[in-house]
Amino acid sequence: MKNVLVTGGKGQLGNCIKDVAKGLDNCNFIYVDVDELDITEAIAVNQFFKDKKITHCINCAAYTAVDNAESNQKLAEKINVEGAKNLAEACSHNGAILIHISTDFVFDGNQTNLYTEKDKENPLGVYGLTKLYGEREVIKALKEHFIVRTSWLYSEYGNNFLKTMLKLGAQRETLSVVCDQIGTPTYAGDLAKLVINIVQEDKSEYGTYHYSNEGVTSWYDFAKAIFDESDTNVILSPIKSEAYPTPAERPRFSVMDKSKIKEELKLEIPYWRDSLKRCLLKLDK
Repeated sequence: MKNVLVTGGKGQLGNCIKDVAKGLDNCNFIYVDVDELDITEAIAVNQFFKDKKITHCINCAAYTAVDNAESNQKLAEKINVEGAKNLAEACSHNGAILIHISTDFVFDGNQTNLYTEKDKENPLGVYGLTKLYGEREVIKALKEHFIVRTSWLYSEYGNNFLKTMLKLGAQRETLSVVCDQIGTPTYAGDLAKLVINIVQEDKSEYGTYHYSNEGVTSWYDFAKAIFDESDTNVILSPIKSEAYPTPAERPRFSVMDKSKIKEELKLEIPYWRDSLKRCLLKLDK
């Protein structure tokens, strides 16, 4: 029996993993949040791994408030860097495999080609920087690991762009959304299937991978699709990033090349708009 620790178990990816994992009989999933296990406490983390005989760890825990990270750098470092290091070291000491979730925000968005795993990282803000340093701690501490960078994550759970747009669309007649930031939305349910497949199939093609849904869009077009697919009647206007200043700068282009993960792990990745439709159907239930 595989004992699979899922940190950040109450977050949107953690909840999607719970949904996908229902009925699996060869894995015992253990979901924790900070109340059950503080990943910034190294001794407690290592003891937890020993006591529970953890064989795999899916690290969904992260400080993801991109703008707040600019004024809370120490907390972001503690969770995204120290936490990742502690989990990687506990995996190393206990013979467990780590699947660590990272982000497209490790890139600055200044190139026009799809970002590959070999491209140079250059984060624009504290969030991306701490996630990059977390990746490096994982690589340093643990030979057998998967680092999965994803982008624009959303689901029927938690707080995310999809749910914000649906809420605002129900409250307002007009909305403005930035149109000059380009990337790919990722349905957390699809990402959950990927990480569970790695565990179930005992994948051993370790390394860093890029994963998002297929396709390319802007935040404006993503919002337009949300309103179209949900039959929300709102007048939507495109604006440039300069018209909506935020404490943290975002990458203007962060579309990731997924060739490696498709070839190495034999994946078929859904198109982003198809996944959006599936997520909206779940929200309607």
